[in-house]
Amino acid sequence: MTEEGRIMRRPWRNLRARVFPDHWSLLFGQIAFYSFVVVVLSGVVLMVYYEPSVDHVVYDGPYGPLHGLPMSRALASTLRITFEIRGGLLMRQIHHWATLIMVAAILLHLLRLFFTAGFRRPRRLSWLVVFGLLVATLGAALTGTSLPDDMASGTSLAVLDGVLQATPFVGSRLSALLFGGEFPGDVISRFYPLHIVVLPAALLLLFVLGAVLALRNKPAQFAGPGHTERNVVGRPAAVAAVKSAGLFCFVVGVSVVMAATATINPVWLYGPADPADTSAGVGPAWYLAFLDGSLRLAPGWEVVWWGKTISLAVLLPVAVCTLFLVLVAVYPFIEERLTGDHKDHHLLERPRNNPTRTGIGVAGITFYGTLWAAAGADTMAVQFHLSINVLLRMFQLLLILGPPAALVITRRICLGLQQRDLEIATNGIETGRIVRRPDGGYVEQHRPSKRELTSH
Repeated sequence: MTEEGRIMRRPWRNLRARVFPDHWSLLFGQIAFYSFVVVVLSGVVLMVYYEPSVDHVVYDGPYGPLHGLPMSRALASTLRITFEIRGGLLMRQIHHWATLIMVAAILLHLLRLFFTAGFRRPRRLSWLVVFGLLVATLGAALTGTSLPDDMASGTSLAVLDGVLQATPFVGSRLSALLFGGEFPGDVISRFYPLHIVVLPAALLLLFVLGAVLALRNKPAQFAGPGHTERNVVGRPAAVAAVKSAGLFCFVVGVSVVMAATATINPVWLYGPADPADTSAGVGPAWYLAFLDGSLRLAPGWEVVWWGKTISLAVLLPVAVCTLFLVLVAVYPFIEERLTGDHKDHHLLERPRNNPTRTGIGVAGITFYGTLWAAAGADTMAVQFHLSINVLLRMFQLLLILGPPAALVITRRICLGLQQRDLEIATNGIETGRIVRRPDGGYVEQHRPSKRELTSH
C-alpha cells in the first residue's frame, strides 16, 4: 500500500509531517468548534443552578419589579442566577453570545464551502456534516431560549404551537406530544434533556466526524504558486496547532468582552410567560428570523378538505422553508449530477470562475435575506413611519423577483471579472503612465501581474 493510501486509512497518523493551509477563510470551522467549547463550559456552570420545572412559586428575590409575582421555578432560578449568583449574569451572557458566534461561524463556513466549491468530491460528506451542525445548532438554540420560561420565550412557543396546530389531521396530536398536553403544558421537561444531552452529543459527534474527514481528505486550498492537486502549501502541524490555540483564546476573549459589555436576553424585563399575553417589540433570534418572516409574507389562504379547514398561510411558508433547507443539503449531489463531474478535487475555485454557481448562491442569500428582513417589518414600519401593509407587499415582490434578478446580475458581474482577469493576464496591470511611441502615438504602460512574475 502506498503512503497516500495509509494516510487515507489512518488519517491520525503522521500528523507532524502533514502541512495545513492557513488561508483566513479556513478558520470558520475552528471558530465554530471553539465557540461550542465555550457554550458547553458555560452551560455546565448554569446547569448547576437552573431548575427545569414549571411548578409555580412566588418570586421573593432582589429584583423589585417582579417581587411577589407568581412564576415558574425555571424563571425564578434564572433570575437567581442573574442577580444572586456571583458572575451568574456574565455566565448567562457568555453562553448566549458564544451561541450566536457559533451559529454565525457555521453559516460562514457553509457559505465558504459553497462559493469556493469545497463540497465537491471527496468532500461531499463534509458538506452534509456542516449542514447537520447548522441544523443541530439551531435546534439547541431554540430549546435553550425556551428554558427561562419568560414572556419572550413563551411567545415563541405560542407561535410554534400555532404552526403545529395548523398541520392537517395530526396537528393537535403533534402539539400535545411536544407540550405534554394542552399548550403551554410542560415543554421544559422535554426541551431540557434535548438541550443538555441529546443535541450537545450530536454536535460533538458531528464535530469529531468533520475533523476525521478533514484529516482523511487532503486539505483543500486555493490555486497559487506551488499549489497543486497533490502538493499542499501551508504551515507545519506544530505551527498550525499553536495558531489554533491562539484562535481559541481569541474566541474566548471575544465572548467574554461581548458578554461583559452588551446585554442580551434580559429576561427580567419580560416577566413570566403567560399564554394569555404576548410580548411586544421582541422578535425571534436572528438565526430563526427567516421562519418568522416567511409566516408574515404568506398570503392568508385557506381551503376546506374532508370537512377540515387547512390554513395554507402556515403550511405554505413551512413547506417553502423546508424545501429551501433540503435543497441546500443536497446541492452538491445535484450539481454533480447535472455537470457530470465525478472527479476528486483538492483545489478550491474562485467564485467568479463559476458564474452560475455563484449566482445561485447569491439568489439563495437574497431569498433568505428577504425572509430574514421581513421578520422585522413591524419594527421598520414604526421606526420609519411606513405602512406595514405596504412594507409587506414590497417584501413579497422582492421575495419573488429578487432571487432571479440576483442570479442574473451576479452572473454578469462574474463574467465581467473573468474578462478583466483575462485582460490583465494578456496585457498586464495598468499603471496610469502614458508614454509616447516613436511613431508619435501614445500608449499606457502596463506592468506584469504577480502571477506572471511567479510563473517566470
